Amino acid sequence: MSINTKKYIESYIKIRDKEGNIIPLKFNEPQLKYYNVIKSLHEQHKPIRIIILKARQMGFSTETESIIFKNVVTNHNYNAGIVAHKEDSTTNLFNMSKRMLEYLPETIKPEQKKSNAKELVFNNQSGSGLDSKIKCMTAGGKGIGRSDTFTALHLSELAFWEGNKQNILLGLLQAVPNIPNSMIVIESTANGFDYFKELWDKAVAGENDFYPLFVGWNELEEYKMSYSGFELTKEEKELQDLYNVSLDQLEWRRWCIKNNCGGDIDKFKQEYPITPEEAFLSTGKCYFNKKNIISRINKVEEPKIKGSFACYYDGLRIRGRKFNEDDKGSIKIYKYPENYVPYVIGGDTAGEGSDYFTAHVINNITGEEVAVLKQQYDEIEYVKQIYCLGMFYNKALIGLETNFSTYPIQKLVELNYPNLYVRKKEDTYVSKHEKSFGFKTTSITRPLILANLQEIVKDEIDVINDKDTLREMLTFIVNKNGRAEAEQSYHDDLVMGLAITYYIRTQQEMKKSKIQYEQMNDFFDKEFGQDDEYIEDDFGSSIEVF
Repeated sequence: MSINTKKYIESYIKIRDKEGNIIPLKFNEPQLKYYNVIKSLHEQHKPIRIIILKARQMGFSTETESIIFKNVVTNHNYNAGIVAHKEDSTTNLFNMSKRMLEYLPETIKPEQKKSNAKELVFNNQSGSGLDSKIKCMTAGGKGIGRSDTFTALHLSELAFWEGNKQNILLGLLQAVPNIPNSMIVIESTANGFDYFKELWDKAVAGENDFYPLFVGWNELEEYKMSYSGFELTKEEKELQDLYNVSLDQLEWRRWCIKNNCGGDIDKFKQEYPITPEEAFLSTGKCYFNKKNIISRINKVEEPKIKGSFACYYDGLRIRGRKFNEDDKGSIKIYKYPENYVPYVIGGDTAGEGSDYFTAHVINNITGEEVAVLKQQYDEIEYVKQIYCLGMFYNKALIGLETNFSTYPIQKLVELNYPNLYVRKKEDTYVSKHEKSFGFKTTSITRPLILANLQEIVKDEIDVINDKDTLREMLTFIVNKNGRAEAEQSYHDDLVMGLAITYYIRTQQEMKKSKIQYEQMNDFFDKEFGQDDEYIEDDFGSSIEVF
């Protein structure tokens, strides 16, 4: 894409507007935001890979077609593929390209060959023309794209493709070389938790090379109507505070909910989201309060530091406990430990149906989540990180799930970790203590810990600080059999870890205790001797680990 693409489009490309008039294409606010992303990637000499989560009628399909059209008719050997979710949408996109060609000035219109398919082929009979083309296809067609090589691909409304989206996409993506001038744009409105959401989540997490572009309905200037003077609801006031939504925009929002969405506010949020979380409403019944979760996601701050502990096991104890800052580290710290404050760590270990080892740290006076650990597969490393994390947070009470592996708890016992959760018989009225460490998730305890977390999400969600955990809650549903679980293809490792953490907290003090704090330090010093270490915080000051 040359730096004159925007000028070319706004000078020569004609489109049909919502009233049926043929007009020049002038970029609106969302389109300009999208264009600047493409321009930035182009100027960095990167392959252009963008995934767009959109509200309706933003104009992204039109803009993508215009950019592709400009590139095809101004370059040699530039082949573009356009894939829509159904046949009539394919026809509409093809007709859009034909209209752009029809109204192109004759002086810059390239030679064209006839084609019986939904193709625009630019060449002459002698084969000395551009030899470029636009090919429009419908998702679900057998083997689409597998015999082609494209410089650009526009994949429209991926969330609504029929058939196996992943397999269809696999064939198409191989058709585009990974070179700087190539372009792949995936754009769609949301359709629940599907493969499009999986791609979006990976883009947001940096697990693929697609740039995640979201534009909320509030960013399109035309979505407003004259304010009629109604009294604002609590939710509307929050929209003003969080997103600076105007009264005229709220007037349009009310009109759209009433007239375009049948009075269903959840349908409005799916079709016209203001955040990505609003767009991806669960297809099943969410176990937790979705409104509270989405509101909290929009308010929480990023962690103060990410990283992991560098340490080693010498056969007796874990030594060299130093926290190293690393954006890819397994631990996120939201608040540093305070002297004499009791902390609790609960964790979910990887096992059947679970890929991750997780743990949460809460301040047991306030209940606030202050740190989160999430890592994949390695039990030995998990034990090291949990041990160091517990020592860092004032020798926190640790209770790890023991259903599929007892190794982490057994190792913590061997290391004489001084504050382990003692399992109780939950099927009696006596709360009898067994001499067993760790938490056992059973048909009796599982509903209890989840119900407890459900209440916290309903009444005290401000204590939860981790976005990944909150997002995982959005995919935690009640299935058709009434069981609360992660929706198919999603995880609940963080949810279950947090549920365990809040449930076991009654075995730890819920007030500052200088005496207990010093007694525990004395016990540990007698057992192992002193071994204080330090980490650096964001401001360069030293914080004692233990």
